[in-house]
Amino acid sequence: QLQLVESGGGLVQPGGSLRLSCEASGLTTDYYAIGWFRQAPGKGREGVSCISSDGLSTKYADSVKGRFTASRTKANNPVYLQMNTLKTEDTAVYYCAALPVRTSLQATCSLFASWYYYWGQGTQVTVSS
Repeated sequence: QLQLVESGGGLVQPGGSLRLSCEASGLTTDYYAIGWFRQAPGKGREGVSCISSDGLSTKYADSVKGRFTASRTKANNPVYLQMNTLKTEDTAVYYCAALPVRTSLQATCSLFASWYYYWGQGTQVTVSS
């Protein structure tokens, strides 16, 4: 059974850093894009970043561009989201999601939540002084 598990969330002061991890198990394919999403209280789910199956393509929301970096190891698992210069408005529950792709689409990823089939349970990130 497919499972995605996020870790690395916590409480950090403004300007600080956190690194989130997303570990997948039970996937029947080695080819999958990973998206990172967040949801703050009272707000909708927002696409933050994504990384393609081959790790060569990434996308970022304008609100995090230059501060967040998605990466994945050669082993393809786990996938990371490095978050630097955190702001109070980054406070949210962060989710990773997996999109299995054909080998011809290894360079594809999306910030649209509807593209993704599988979701983790989320990890809380709180930025506060």
